[in-house]
Amino acid sequence: MERERIRPAVTADVPAVKAVTDAAYRPYVERIGVVPQPMEADHAANVAAGRVFVTEEPGTGLAGPVGLVVLEAHADHLFLDSIAVHPDAHGGGVGRRLLRFVDAHARALGLPEVRLYTNAMMWENQEIYPRYGYEVVARRVDGPYDRVHYRKRLL
Repeated sequence: MERERIRPAVTADVPAVKAVTDAAYRPYVERIGVVPQPMEADHAANVAAGRVFVTEEPGTGLAGPVGLVVLEAHADHLFLDSIAVHPDAHGGGVGRRLLRFVDAHARALGLPEVRLYTNAMMWENQEIYPRYGYEVVARRVDGPYDRVHYRKRLL
């Protein structure tokens, strides 16, 4: 059985992309005091632009995509705009597989590093990203968002 199946999202996935993103980020709304930016993204436009990759995981009890990444290639890095895993799929390694996919995708594009940021109030992420090789490079306030910026150099 193939557990890892990450593919480009298609138009039919847009409702699931929104549902997974909303479910993953909703718990942070009260904590950070604003709606996280991924919840307000134009999911249809991101899917149409080929920026969204989804995974379906057998055995989670969920139909359709349960995790996703939104990526943007730049000349010198791959930007991980969003990673989301449905809460009902937590603990099954979906996030880990998505992060490995991001690294592989950057390498396939010939890009030397991955960059991302997370809200400073999403402290769980600040524990997770360093475990996967990300280092903090800056902390900046962008409008209502206090963000910790990370990078991972790929060798």
